[in-house]
Amino acid sequence: MSTKLMVGYDGSPAAGAAITAGSALFPRAHAWVTHIWAPPFASVGLRRRLRDIAQNSDELATLVDSEGAWEAESVTDAGVALARAAGWAAEKVVERTTDSDGMRLAQLAEQLQADALVIGDRGLDGTKDDIGGVCDMTVHYATVPVLVVPDPLLRSEFDALADGPVLVGYDRSDRAEAAIAKVRQLFPGRRIVLAAVRDDDEPFAPGPAAEGLEVVTVDKPSGFAKPRDRLIAEALIACADDHNAAVVAVAAKGHSAVREVLLGSVAVATVRRCHRPVLVVHG
Repeated sequence: MSTKLMVGYDGSPAAGAAITAGSALFPRAHAWVTHIWAPPFASVGLRRRLRDIAQNSDELATLVDSEGAWEAESVTDAGVALARAAGWAAEKVVERTTDSDGMRLAQLAEQLQADALVIGDRGLDGTKDDIGGVCDMTVHYATVPVLVVPDPLLRSEFDALADGPVLVGYDRSDRAEAAIAKVRQLFPGRRIVLAAVRDDDEPFAPGPAAEGLEVVTVDKPSGFAKPRDRLIAEALIACADDHNAAVVAVAAKGHSAVREVLLGSVAVATVRRCHRPVLVVHG
């Protein structure tokens, strides 16, 4: 049975790169290429043209609605064509919303019962998405695993997508055990490496889910005035580089007020700093 993916697509180079990378990780998948049509409901260039044409504000609103809808369909069609060229069985989903783009993507992924949600990192000029941006909100609200694909990938990082291992941040918690089970499901046959970051001198005893898997112990790097979550994320990223990992998988916090910790957690610290695709698995 093929993997069912939902892909957030907005026509940006990062979104296209996410499809290309995703097809290397999940060949022959079924993909819903999804475009969220949100305020102001049209691109900057289109709105500028329509302002020159419209005679008044009412006509402008009507034009933005009709032309914006056509633009949204066209953008999604391009994403579907790219996904099919990459070997996916793809269909389009265009959704109009006044809510957060990321929240709506997360809701749709749950409704479609996708195995994972794939999104590109929309950072510009080498910077990461701001807190509150689409990437951040998607990771925050999703209930299915979210694969965040950074752009650009180096050649060695892209080549690793085909057969590189999946490195899982592992601390023997219930969330980490569940993340391993999800990784096994999404990447059958892949080598899985568990990276346990040593936070003290206590001996590390793997849990049941780690049975038969390679476990590497990583010393948490020291850093003056750096948050603990960031130090652990940096240790995981360095370990992923050492193993030329295709994906770094991390467990997110649970669904409750504690979920707010995500904005400073190991999961998001890894997403923000890793130059390889990161799979965030929700417990």
